[in-house]
Amino acid sequence: MKLLFDFFPILFFFIAYKFFDIYVATGVAIASTFLQVAISWIRTRKVATMQLVTLAIIIVFGGLTLYLHDEQFIKWKPTVINWLFGGAFLISHIFGQQTAIERMLGANLSLPKQVWRRLNLGWVIFFLSLGGANLYVMSHFSRDAWVNFKLFGMLGLTVLFIVLQSFYLSRYMVEPAAKDSDTFL
Repeated sequence: MKLLFDFFPILFFFIAYKFFDIYVATGVAIASTFLQVAISWIRTRKVATMQLVTLAIIIVFGGLTLYLHDEQFIKWKPTVINWLFGGAFLISHIFGQQTAIERMLGANLSLPKQVWRRLNLGWVIFFLSLGGANLYVMSHFSRDAWVNFKLFGMLGLTVLFIVLQSFYLSRYMVEPAAKDSDTFL
């Protein structure tokens, strides 16, 4: 459910693009990202750093797109966001006591340090690759293809990466001990 919540501004962008144009879609993306942050604040009284960074970037790149009437800025936004996140995860990998992924998931998972580091490095590679894929698609394909990739390609790649990561993590999950049948009676 969280993944869908994280992607709803992209979905709204996609729908607005299909019915109107890239500029209306950009305005919708800005407004829906504001809404996303507001909903997070109302529900939890806090907003994740990633959401604030995304909001700032959509305001800057979306604003430039609308002000200059140049779609290249909004096309660069996914690359900038993914590379910033990849860079942040890489910095946490090199410096500090915990990696970024461990800070995010450490309350829910207990993993050996080397597993946290591999997992974090996997996210670094994923974010940097996704940013590169966006650059490739925006440079070599039509605007329509880029919009489709932004929703379906990026969402699909993210889901695939999370599924693969889950398989990797499954070997470190501990099953709860089975209760004796005598204690049930």
